[in-house]
Amino acid sequence: MEIKLDLSNELKNFLNKEKQYTIPIFIPHKGCPNNCVFCNQKKISGQIDDVTVEDVDKKILEYLGYYKNTDRKIEIAFFGGSFTGIDINMQIEYLEVANKYINEKLVDSIRISTRPDYINEEILKMLKKYNVATIELGVQSMDDNVLEISKRGHTSNDVIIASNLIKEAGIRLGHQIMIGLPGSNIDTELYTIKECLKLGPEQLRIYPVYVIEDSELYAMYKNSVYKPLSIAEAVKRTSMVVKECQKTNISIIRLGLQSTDEITSNNSNIYGPVSDNIAEYVMADLVREKIEECIKNDISDKQIIIIVKKKFVSICIGPKKINKIYFEQKYGLKYIVKGEI
Repeated sequence: MEIKLDLSNELKNFLNKEKQYTIPIFIPHKGCPNNCVFCNQKKISGQIDDVTVEDVDKKILEYLGYYKNTDRKIEIAFFGGSFTGIDINMQIEYLEVANKYINEKLVDSIRISTRPDYINEEILKMLKKYNVATIELGVQSMDDNVLEISKRGHTSNDVIIASNLIKEAGIRLGHQIMIGLPGSNIDTELYTIKECLKLGPEQLRIYPVYVIEDSELYAMYKNSVYKPLSIAEAVKRTSMVVKECQKTNISIIRLGLQSTDEITSNNSNIYGPVSDNIAEYVMADLVREKIEECIKNDISDKQIIIIVKKKFVSICIGPKKINKIYFEQKYGLKYIVKGEI
């Protein structure tokens, strides 16, 4: 059996990302009034020391040295912590450094991430003044019970208010959600993505929950109050969330935490669905379902040949050949993937 696949719908939310370079500035835990149960920002970012204005300037210059003679857009992104919760004078100092490079036409835009309850019209006016083009909100969940158990310190209504204010201000809206929070299940996660999509974010990050030492969630795990997801569970639940995204044009710009020296599958002190390529597992899962749908009424052949664009060959095979193994073991089919231009 030979099947020619168009994967444009299954993978479109991963493929419509804007091609640009990002200069990441991590500001771990600055401005955040909370200690969410899952949080250990300094380990997540791989950074221990606080960030000075001089550090920001040095980091931007360092990355601009890598990005010489490029046609791609360049963005400065302030990650970690809650940017708009930082002392206003420090916010301005950080933004003045970043905006200097926009005025010099060396950088195209600025992005920040923050909490939903740290957005108001006054803050947005200041951010626009310094050319902040995108604001990512740490939504995590739209289920208030999950937010409370996770000690987020805000409600789903705060997300609605902040999202609407950001869009009204003409700033691009991004959402970040988490899979596997304490108290959550696939129903609360599907509810979360559906409610998020109603608010019209243009970009989405999805983070399966890791259990990190020196966090409250680690204590919950050690006391058997919380059970982390396996990679298989995280992939299945994330895939169901992505299927909701397929109904829209939202861009999934990140799936899974960025690998650092601390956050890596080789670190035995990190628990849960730890993977350096979980996005590939999710995409392979989505593709496998499509292939299975194609063959469900006809498995008389001894082999199945999947023909896709070359760039999708590895996804069709799957990490560690999981799709190849699946079809061989379940259906007894020889599974072959061929790439075409």
